[in-house]
Amino acid sequence: MFTEEQKIRAIELYFKYGKKPAPVVRELGYPSKRNLRRWIRSWEAGGGAKESIRHKPRYTEEQKQVVVEHYLNHGCCLAFTSRTLGYPCTDVLARWVNELYPDRRCIFTSKANPVAPFEPEVKRQAVMALCTRQVSASEIARRIGVSRTVLYKWKDEIIGNSAYQTMRKHNKPSLEAERDALREEVARLNQEIRRQQMEPDILKKTEEIIKKAPGISHLNNREKTKITDALRQTYSLTELLRVPGLARSSYFYHRAVLKAGDKYATIRTMLTDIFNNNYQCYGYRRLHAMLRHEGVRLSEKVVRRLMMEEQLVVSRNRRRRYSSYCGEIGPAPDNLIARDFKAEQPNQKWLTDITEFQLPAGKVWLSPIVDCFDGKVVSWSLSTRPDAELVNSMLDNAVETLNAGERPVIHSDRDGHYRWPGWLERVNAAGLIRSMSRKGCSPDNAACEGFFGRLKTEMYYGRKWSGITPEKFMQQVDAYIRWYILCNSCCYFLKTQNSSINIRIYRKNCNY
Repeated sequence: MFTEEQKIRAIELYFKYGKKPAPVVRELGYPSKRNLRRWIRSWEAGGGAKESIRHKPRYTEEQKQVVVEHYLNHGCCLAFTSRTLGYPCTDVLARWVNELYPDRRCIFTSKANPVAPFEPEVKRQAVMALCTRQVSASEIARRIGVSRTVLYKWKDEIIGNSAYQTMRKHNKPSLEAERDALREEVARLNQEIRRQQMEPDILKKTEEIIKKAPGISHLNNREKTKITDALRQTYSLTELLRVPGLARSSYFYHRAVLKAGDKYATIRTMLTDIFNNNYQCYGYRRLHAMLRHEGVRLSEKVVRRLMMEEQLVVSRNRRRRYSSYCGEIGPAPDNLIARDFKAEQPNQKWLTDITEFQLPAGKVWLSPIVDCFDGKVVSWSLSTRPDAELVNSMLDNAVETLNAGERPVIHSDRDGHYRWPGWLERVNAAGLIRSMSRKGCSPDNAACEGFFGRLKTEMYYGRKWSGITPEKFMQQVDAYIRWYILCNSCCYFLKTQNSSINIRIYRKNCNY
């Protein structure tokens, strides 16, 4: 049911909009056009905005008379009369008594005996005490013997609403503005709550329908369309399109495509059968040729896309050599060595690189620093993991061997180890000069590669390493490098006529 104010508001808008019911219903959201016309007819007939339909009374006049007489003849107790006869409630009974016997009108309390009405003088004194009160209104009402509501009702009867309004602070506009702001805030919060509820639903549907990790940023428009259709019963289309950022035209386009079905459904089955019947070893070229043999003409790009969607991948395990190249993650310094591997004195030019040893028990990586003066291995480190610690520990040990004022050029390839922050910090702290080979050009670091070749030829190739653990192998490599420095009599860097000279003796002869 609608209140009288709501009905009057609807009638005023009806005449304001040129007696058109549709704009009224659209603006207010109520009532139906039929009810609005019935209110208009009642209004024009002079009956206000009340309903024109009369309902049949529940109790007859004879029943009312019987109840009221029982009330008057049995102590004027509302509760006793209602409980004895079984009808009506006490409020209705009091209204019937006031209608049939106005002279017996009285104020009814919870006591059995009625309370006589208050004299006008008592009411005036009570209102005066309320307006000039030093205590609370509840205390004044308690002294008189009435409720606080009755006390304020007397005030309205005697002073009047107009006089009462002049005594109040004129804060109605601020209250109205505050009320409107609160309504807007409530509407905004409700919209935010709805959006927060919608996002988990979208993520859940992504896992159920698309079978992808949660998130909508990596989905294509067709996948977003599937999720939107799945949630249309719960949320509006406008809300669903706003969250994933899907255009309305794209949604309807992909929806039409999905309804049309997959035109490659038969070809997908043919591709899968051909792939499985041939030991799953056919790539897209051979599958494309088989389809042409069957009379199906498709682009190779379509065949590759269908293979990717059907996950038709030729799976073959192939051993790959280790590559430490991580791409051009930073600016590379110039090639200062320029394949000139001669040095006039020790600690003038250093070369470094990483090499790999494959064993039945695992892999081992070696990272040395080679001095271009005589080929001495200044420092080296061995590990079962080619991580940053492998090269950083090697560089720390090499820096400790430098004398004051020595700042050698350290040359390497373009591996990621020599561009990581830990390596750069150590190089800058020691005052070393960086130099790098060209991309994919191993001859630019040929001297270090030559050391790796000699090491592997003399102690790695042609030997059986079954039953040798990586830790034991690293001990053997470490022992070989120490022998290479102290006792090896044939060094790549020493181009002397006396081939029996080694690194230690050569440095001694050169006074180093």
